[in-house]
Amino acid sequence: MLTDERRALILDRLGTQGRVLAADLSAELAVSADTIRRDLRELDDAGLLRRVHGGALPRHGDASPFAARARRAPEAKASIARRAAECVHDGQVVVLDGGTTTLELARALRADLSASIITTSPPIALALADHPGLEVTVVGGTLRPSALVTVGAAAVEALRLIRADLVFLGVCGLHPEIGVTTEDLEERHVKAAMIEGAAEVVALADHDKLGTAMPIVVAPLSAVTQLVTDAAADDAALAPYRALGIEVLLA
Repeated sequence: MLTDERRALILDRLGTQGRVLAADLSAELAVSADTIRRDLRELDDAGLLRRVHGGALPRHGDASPFAARARRAPEAKASIARRAAECVHDGQVVVLDGGTTTLELARALRADLSASIITTSPPIALALADHPGLEVTVVGGTLRPSALVTVGAAAVEALRLIRADLVFLGVCGLHPEIGVTTEDLEERHVKAAMIEGAAEVVALADHDKLGTAMPIVVAPLSAVTQLVTDAAADDAALAPYRALGIEVLLA
């Protein structure tokens, strides 16, 4: 097998299985462990996967700045937001994580909704400023310019005092085995505090984020009660989440 053919097969296995193990690849392809390690290293350098101890995972989800992410897959985000907005009912305490999809969710909340909204996202607070039935609380802290969210000890402590009915989580990566992941340690602590105090945790993720992982784990998938994703997610991609007892809502 040529080098390019072998590496294409590795990427195919990664796409279908969600991870690859170096030992398994070495045995299957009848090449040395050094050869597989070199393949994984060079595929990592090319941005096609992420090497980890013993193998590789899919390259992480979207870690672009907020403005760039806002331009990505607008139709999918809008449909996810509309479907997620149906989960919010009068009288609830709802935490909205930062992110471009949660911003669309804020815009999709029905005009006559009466609820308490808590968020670490200034753009979400501004989007809801004129909503007549919502009490909007912005959690303070240090602003992350790239993500437009507040982080730090003050944000974490404030969120730990809140017992929310719903948390809508903006996710960078959502992997069946690894869990909810992000690339920023400070954001990780904030997201974890949101999850700790929530009766239900709803992950918002378009189909491209399913099966992907960032370097920092926020929580295991067992912390997520519902997943809202777009209709482009096929049954094979969704099966591992359903197997974990997560209710999948297709937009």
